[in-house]
Amino acid sequence: MLIKRVPVKNLIFIRLNPGDDLLAALDQGVKENNIKNAVILCGIGSARSHHYHVVGTRENPPRNDFVKEEKASDIAGISGYIMDGRVHAHIIHSDTEKAFGGHLHESAEVLTFAIITLAEVDYDFTGFDSIGDIEEILG
Repeated sequence: MLIKRVPVKNLIFIRLNPGDDLLAALDQGVKENNIKNAVILCGIGSARSHHYHVVGTRENPPRNDFVKEEKASDIAGISGYIMDGRVHAHIIHSDTEKAFGGHLHESAEVLTFAIITLAEVDYDFTGFDSIGDIEEILG
């Protein structure tokens, strides 16, 4: 386990409009604001479609199972990291029957609006999303 205190530089709010692609808009906001490293604290809104993947096997590296549907849902949460300018986001959708989601992919489209909150940090997340020993990753 690793515990590291990292001060927050800025909170950044990204508001998306109907028809916006969640991941493409998040990528664009990161690039336009030169955000290198950040924590995706939360996200809410609604979607008219979703596209995500989940792990499909218990072995490493796991198989990725993709889900893409044209279906309305609430966005119950978005979380993740911006690592060296790369967005790694996970999303939770919900409808009247269940919650579902996984690793966010392009073509998940906003229905009414969405708001995503980032906390920009001065911390290098290199290797955090790799499979391996944490001691090797952190040196």
